[in-house]
Amino acid sequence: MQFDFAAVLVLLTLVTGCVWLLDVLVLARRRERSLEFAATVSESSGEVRVTRHTPWYVDVSRSFFPVILAVLVLRSFVVEPFRIPSGSMMPTLLAGDFILVNKFSFGLRLPVINTKVFDSGSPRRGDVAVFRYPEDPSVAFIKRIVGLPGDRVQYRNKRLYINGEPVPLSSVAPSSGIPAEPGYGLFRERLGEHEHLIQVRGLGGGSMSWDTVDYVVPPGHYFVMGDNRDNSRDSRFWGPLPEENLIGKAFLIWMNWDCITGNGNCKRIGSSIE
Repeated sequence: MQFDFAAVLVLLTLVTGCVWLLDVLVLARRRERSLEFAATVSESSGEVRVTRHTPWYVDVSRSFFPVILAVLVLRSFVVEPFRIPSGSMMPTLLAGDFILVNKFSFGLRLPVINTKVFDSGSPRRGDVAVFRYPEDPSVAFIKRIVGLPGDRVQYRNKRLYINGEPVPLSSVAPSSGIPAEPGYGLFRERLGEHEHLIQVRGLGGGSMSWDTVDYVVPPGHYFVMGDNRDNSRDSRFWGPLPEENLIGKAFLIWMNWDCITGNGNCKRIGSSIE
């Protein structure tokens, strides 16, 4: 079972907010009345000793509510961090990359229930999108959008075609220094305004059933693929991505695990995601 951080944030925000509001409307007034009564009794007995005591749960809620609310708003409507767990997006993203996702790019959605409340834009061909995996919505996936609603997407012999036209593709020299897995060729692909890298094993030699696709994207859906074309579980396997599953657009690499452990890749920090 996946840990739902958004649900935890919402719950903590509600609990601390309700305790803080209850204190403002009820508990604080009760404490004031108790203090006034205690002061009256103290004066009548000749002693003036009144202690103001706030319950610990009120102090905790007052302190943490603004912080938790700020994190919830920032994470839900502005930007959210993710970690890349696999190599399905190589060479664009490596396993261990920590990325930032723009939550405003594809419309604002309420946390947990994921209902869109503001339409601020739609994905374009070539966008790198983070989304809830259709077969298990508790898992976040990241792929590149290659097909929009109504597009005819074809993938044969490891070449991508959109509406009958081959997507422009050019080879990248091995001496470029760009990381690729052994046995894979690097290519630069252009989807609309986006130009990005992909890696393919044996270009032109597709033979697997999932390597041959001829599909018309239905309304309200997108066709997504990984840049590591021979090692990516994407729309070729589980079908089109529903629009309501979108989380946001990946735009920045802010850290890499290998850099943290001292194994290199520090130059990737601060790189924009093509």
